[in-house]
Amino acid sequence: MRPPGVRQLREEVGEPDLSRARRAEGRESGEPAEVTPPRRVSSIHTLVIIGQIEGHVVLPAQNKTTKYEHVIPQLVAIEENPDIEGLLLILNTVGGDVEAGLALAEMVASMSKPTVSLVLGGGHSIGGPVAVAADYSFIAPTATMTIHPIRMNGLVIGVPQTYEYLDKMQDRVVHFITQHSHISEEKYRELMFRTGELARDIGTVLVGKDAVEIGLIDAVGGVEDALDKLHQLVAARRLARRRAGRGRRGVVRRVPVQ
Repeated sequence: MRPPGVRQLREEVGEPDLSRARRAEGRESGEPAEVTPPRRVSSIHTLVIIGQIEGHVVLPAQNKTTKYEHVIPQLVAIEENPDIEGLLLILNTVGGDVEAGLALAEMVASMSKPTVSLVLGGGHSIGGPVAVAADYSFIAPTATMTIHPIRMNGLVIGVPQTYEYLDKMQDRVVHFITQHSHISEEKYRELMFRTGELARDIGTVLVGKDAVEIGLIDAVGGVEDALDKLHQLVAARRLARRRAGRGRRGVVRRVPVQ
């Protein structure tokens, strides 16, 4: 025997069914019945990169981190999900592991779906490649980005090969950023090795529009601007796919006769 429902219990205790009473009242007064609007499901997925990008070494518990082994499966799922048409990437990161950051940046850059990034607060160090990996990038007016040479923690062997390795690692970062933004390699390296701006380091801090003026970021804006741009890219992709579909339907494939 099925347990009594809410409506049955109301009838047993004499409590009126308010939803039924409202519908009856609407019919008697000639007013249209209440219609619950359908729930709108967004086709935009938001991914947040915060704190420090954690690589092969687990950081202390008090550190806010973005674990790359958690983000990579999400990016694959976004690419595979037909209900998701665009990715909004929001960054407020101090940087972190170079190889982990580059891995995330490469995955974002290789996605077929439209991507837009928004730097809020900070997009420092290896957060720069992740920001420019998107199809279009924004930075908040008060957000900052720090450009500096890479560094190494732990045991360092003082041999020429160590410095060659660091130089190659740095080249990977520079080449990725210059390929996915409008800044030249010479300008980026000049900002990276600038002295006199940071108290305990060499490099440059860019605030808001400074990052746009040098060509690192595409535009200054916020959440509304980023979503508007992403919807434009999604609409353009839909149109291109429809045109491509019509073109394929109009092609007659020739079947070889044996």
